[in-house]
Amino acid sequence: MIQKVALGGGCHWCTEAVFQSLIGVQDVAQGWVQSNEENDTFSEAVIVQFDPTIIPLKVLVEIHLHTHKSTVQHSMRKKYRSAIYYYDQPQQQEVSKILAELQANFEEILITQVLPFVSFKASREEITNYYYSNPKKPFCEQFINPKLKLLLREFSEFAAKNKLEHLK
Repeated sequence: MIQKVALGGGCHWCTEAVFQSLIGVQDVAQGWVQSNEENDTFSEAVIVQFDPTIIPLKVLVEIHLHTHKSTVQHSMRKKYRSAIYYYDQPQQQEVSKILAELQANFEEILITQVLPFVSFKASREEITNYYYSNPKKPFCEQFINPKLKLLLREFSEFAAKNKLEHLK
């Protein structure tokens, strides 16, 4: 059964490319996610639809934490909120447990929040699939390629190698 989770933390072009490059990911929608209360502003994020029998939620969360600044507060956190947006109570509990377990892999405290998903606004069509539309753009080479190389190096069993051949 296909599941979904929303992830925010850095530029949605980067986040989109990372999750498009994984096996078991069926779809990645790029845009802005809104939560509630003090997090009710829209923040750059993606919605990832995935097959948990191929790529577990824990692996997606771990990749997310390693491919954006998940331990750093900075002035752009409203736009680039480090968050995992859950769709129901069981997913909230699972994500919270995963974050607690993965904290041991980081020297600094994870600032990634576990927040309820409230709303999504998709990006303009002309900027979706940003990386795979033209991976030679300077932004892609400077900011996205290092994240994709990390996938190949640290998460190779989940990397869609056919999509990442150009990085070798």
